[in-house]
Amino acid sequence: MVYVFSMSSPEWSNVLELYRQIVCRGVVQYLSQQAELRVKRGIYTAQVVMWLMILQALQKGGTLAGAVELLRQGAAQPLLHRCRRVRREQISPRTGGYCQARLKLSKLLCKHVSQEILERLRQMLNPEGTPPVLVLDGTSLELEHTRGLERQFPPAQNQHGRSHWPVLRLVVLHEAGTGLAHQPCWGPMYGPLAVSEQALAEKALEAAPREALIVGDRNFGVFSIAYAAQQRGLEVLVRLTQVRAEKLVGAICHPDTYEVIWKPSPEERRKHGLPEDAAVAGRLITAQIGRGKSKTWLYLFTTSQRTAQELVALYGQRWNIETDLRSLKRTVQLHHIPARSVDMMEKHLLMAISAYNLVRAVLCLAARRKRLDPRQLSFTQVLTVVDCAWHRLVTATNTEQADREFRRVLDRAAECRLPRRTKPRSYPRQQWHRGGERRFRKAEN
Repeated sequence: MVYVFSMSSPEWSNVLELYRQIVCRGVVQYLSQQAELRVKRGIYTAQVVMWLMILQALQKGGTLAGAVELLRQGAAQPLLHRCRRVRREQISPRTGGYCQARLKLSKLLCKHVSQEILERLRQMLNPEGTPPVLVLDGTSLELEHTRGLERQFPPAQNQHGRSHWPVLRLVVLHEAGTGLAHQPCWGPMYGPLAVSEQALAEKALEAAPREALIVGDRNFGVFSIAYAAQQRGLEVLVRLTQVRAEKLVGAICHPDTYEVIWKPSPEERRKHGLPEDAAVAGRLITAQIGRGKSKTWLYLFTTSQRTAQELVALYGQRWNIETDLRSLKRTVQLHHIPARSVDMMEKHLLMAISAYNLVRAVLCLAARRKRLDPRQLSFTQVLTVVDCAWHRLVTATNTEQADREFRRVLDRAAECRLPRRTKPRSYPRQQWHRGGERRFRKAEN
């Protein structure tokens, strides 16, 4: 299938125009036929429903009624069929039609649209086509307490009993420079079918672009991840524990770079079904970071040919994914997914990732326009700018007006700079002590 994507200017005129060019009617009809679904003509077509789900993820509160009201105010006007109710401006404020359309929406279509948005944005923000640096990390999401979700994603359980909310384990790749999120992989965090972050990471690597550099912390500094990346033509930069590093080169006393061949232990070979000759050739970089009492050792295994100084600096960007995951979970409201079925949960997750990527693209374009680092801008503040500008963007009467309004959005987004702090903020960990009649809070040393 061939997709045509054209832009009237170096910067696409607005977010809705980009979405409309990706989700053309021919694509929707083709994928609907693949999923054996009938394409209905009415208000809540697949294009409109997915766009409303994206807007709903960007809204504070993210209610169905809020999405329907945005539709009535013209937030999806170019996507609507000119049916009788649209021509007469008689779209009902009730949410039943939108709710039923969300349930009938094809998950295959949501997955395709989410991937296509990512690819278009990657082409736009990285026109030279350089291999990206992808940061790998995992997190957990809270789900609604329903029988189906509880059965597939069991809640946590300890000596005090079973918790209330089902929990989903998620692993995602983020581009270090732009912050764009690739399609995540997920599975149950607890129960007999629980999956590890390493297993989900191997699955996520299958869709990573060729020759990309994968950056991971000590949780992913295991042989199975390095071997899976090598088999898919990817480079890795993972942090090792001191025990694993010394197993490769012996005792480490000073910073240096070692040529090593990493081989799995017999237990790892049996656990992951690896061949007898499985091995990964690379370098072990040892360095000391920090100052004074906070000085610590850093052990990095890599298959990249970049210099040791460059790789140590690249690993320093790994912390960016922590703020990206916070934006996904809090700003785009994925910390608790309100869907009540497994199918709806997956569609909600995919559309929320697309919403996040669209805002990330606006942030990157705004930074590029003012020659700033995208990480200097606040994702939350840029999202507020985009939310307030929706009405003017989608009601533009011609291309010139749309370009002017979008450039105004970029200028305002470029003003959302994070403060420059001489020292990083410190949040002392707190511990709640229970027992007795009084409860008190005490900071840990």
